[in-house]
Amino acid sequence: MNYYIADMHLGHENVISLDGRPFETVDEMDAALIANWNARVRPHDNVYILGDLCHKSKKSPSWYLKQLTGIKHLIVGNHDGHLLKDADAMSHFVSVDKILFVKDGTERIILCHYPIAEWEGFHRGAWHIYGHIHNRKDSTYEYMKILPRALNAGCMLHGYTPITFKELVSTTQSLFGRV
Repeated sequence: MNYYIADMHLGHENVISLDGRPFETVDEMDAALIANWNARVRPHDNVYILGDLCHKSKKSPSWYLKQLTGIKHLIVGNHDGHLLKDADAMSHFVSVDKILFVKDGTERIILCHYPIAEWEGFHRGAWHIYGHIHNRKDSTYEYMKILPRALNAGCMLHGYTPITFKELVSTTQSLFGRV
């Protein structure tokens, strides 16, 4: 099974208020994100982390990664610089890319932390899964929500848990009335 998640920001206290996350403390948020992940992801599942795994944390990135089950793939985000410099943390990933083309069943998908206006295969049915914009309601959000086959994997939009492609499509349909 393939799962997708973006913008976890583990250890980042300020993201609680920035995103309006339903947690009192960063420790509560971290515990919920780790528990939600491990409740879904099995050891042989692939998880595509679309950037910003942890940020401004008092704990090391490897502290989090050691607790998360599954086969982890990192799509580098703007807050992953410290992660990329941590050899122990990097040993937990089977792949690290800025942009990645994957297949999920019969679907072709372009993964990137950043929302892209038009991607490879855009006119031939390919999908784009992204993060970065969290749950902001700005001009980028407004543009991305009208694009067909563009899916925001921000954890705050999906119950703070990794989700499948089909769940991303369903959630996007519920939020915007389109896919």
